[in-house]
Amino acid sequence: MASIAEGLPGPARPQRPSNVPSPTLSVTVITKNEAHRIERCLRCVDFADERIVLDSGSTDDTVAIAQRCGARVETTDDWPGFGPQKNRALALARGEWVLSIDADEEVTPALREAILAAVRAPGETNGFWLVRSSSFCGRPIRHGDWRNDRVLRLFRRAHARFTDDPVHERVDCPPPHGVLAGILLHDSVDSMQDAIEKTERYARLGAEKLRARGRGGVASALVHGAWTILRGYLLRLGFLDGRAGFTIAALNARGTFLRYRLAALPAPAAHPGAPRGDADTTRERA
Repeated sequence: MASIAEGLPGPARPQRPSNVPSPTLSVTVITKNEAHRIERCLRCVDFADERIVLDSGSTDDTVAIAQRCGARVETTDDWPGFGPQKNRALALARGEWVLSIDADEEVTPALREAILAAVRAPGETNGFWLVRSSSFCGRPIRHGDWRNDRVLRLFRRAHARFTDDPVHERVDCPPPHGVLAGILLHDSVDSMQDAIEKTERYARLGAEKLRARGRGGVASALVHGAWTILRGYLLRLGFLDGRAGFTIAALNARGTFLRYRLAALPAPAAHPGAPRGDADTTRERA
């Protein structure tokens, strides 16, 4: 296990012998305190030529479990945000193709076969969208802001990078793009406490971006918060998911309100290590 830091060269890496082929597919995962699910995440992508875990200071058994699963593990002492951290992980990959997933996501068998077929015969395609299905405390969500979406996660390493957004980052990859069959499962939150903590954590991260653009305030917080619950619960039919649908809409509205409210306040002191998991409420779409 090695440690890297932004802006500093890592340790010299041995050159691959000329007769050893470069890997075709690399999988990258960023982590912090994901011991309860990192094994499931890594086992479902054991078909990759290499699996890279970039950890930002886990205090549980995340690193040990990842190493036991055969992943290459490196660590960072700081937390620059999701986009920059995922670019660090991307820089560690050696494969022609990279599959970037989060620790709370799982590749299904059908998606596994689609990924293998895509990297074997990609044609001119530079990236592939994956259909993602999210769940809330174990319950699949079909509507609202967490309805099934598509995320660009499989791409040619030489043609893509993540945006530098601290949260809700996305992949910049020139077309042409394709869409793969199969489902990427997204087990976003384990409990209400987990959901509330993630909502507040992502609100703080999102506030940084709004603050840099000179946006925020009580009025904006009220308007955007109201629109969020209207959009998620009514316009996107979140009510069809029952109690879970209302809870998600309310949490998203609270997160939006906090994001705009905090953006108007002075910037807090730098926060430590990476947040756990990925609780996207804004979705990438092809």
